[in-house]
Amino acid sequence: MWIVLLILIVLIVALVGIYNGLVKLRVRVDNSWADIDVQLKRRYDLIPNLVETVKGYASHERDTLEAVVEARNQAMGAQGPEAKAEAENVLTGALRQLFALAEAYPQLRAVESFTELQGTLSEIEDAIQNARRYYNAVVRDYNTKIQTVPSNLVAGMFGFQARQFFGLEDEREREAPKVDFGTAG
Repeated sequence: MWIVLLILIVLIVALVGIYNGLVKLRVRVDNSWADIDVQLKRRYDLIPNLVETVKGYASHERDTLEAVVEARNQAMGAQGPEAKAEAENVLTGALRQLFALAEAYPQLRAVESFTELQGTLSEIEDAIQNARRYYNAVVRDYNTKIQTVPSNLVAGMFGFQARQFFGLEDEREREAPKVDFGTAG
């Protein structure tokens, strides 16, 4: 009888340990997603300043400017990693068009506020990339844990669900938008 009780206690302790490990990983996933959201918000807040600065020098390029604003609004409204990644791909493409447009206006490239905005965007893009990398690593650990024995049994009993990675669909999109407008030597 003592052996059965001892085995039962060991199983309960193991179950609690596995459950707590899963909860910790789930909290880390949620926290790392919040970090991505913070960086994306910084990016969204910067975009209107970029658009306004470009608008002052290239106001007749209305379609490009409107495309950037629309892509920003869609990205801000996207929910979840998959939808957010898709919207971010569109926004990155729109920003590339904005910077390509800016290259056609040398007087814009010379404006100090524009170059400061470019530098800030570059820093934000780096922070987003780092946050995305960390989030995907935590999601990988979490998904692995809920799919391996014996933690998969506990995950199934308590409804732990796999999380989506925050990825980019196109290799070209893995690079931050080019924001260096220095003169070529």
